[in-house]
Amino acid sequence: MPIQESGEMYLETIYVLSQNSQSVRSIDVSEHMGYSKPSVSRAIGILKKNGFITVDRSGFIALTDQGKARAEKIFERHTIITEFLLSLGVSSEIASEDACKMEHIISDESFEAMKSFKSKHN
Repeated sequence: MPIQESGEMYLETIYVLSQNSQSVRSIDVSEHMGYSKPSVSRAIGILKKNGFITVDRSGFIALTDQGKARAEKIFERHTIITEFLLSLGVSSEIASEDACKMEHIISDESFEAMKSFKSKHN
């Protein structure tokens, strides 16, 4: 299912937060991303409607299998692109910022080539 860049950013955030905590709520996402509660609430509703997450009665968010797979893909892209840029001498802050932009638009072919290059040159 297609998902907008902003939806991917929310999924990645939920994934990262869930790696460090057993419970993730909208407020955690809001604080982590620096977005308003209404904006996060709207995005959570869209992700839920599209089957990427579930939200229980207590407001705890969990990734569905589909959501987790998408989040892991985005997180891997972010990580690999950041590391690649760092290896080129880009500062850590800029590398992370640029990776955040690039992870959503890079083709699978280009990403796989970057990943292959990186693994051969480590």
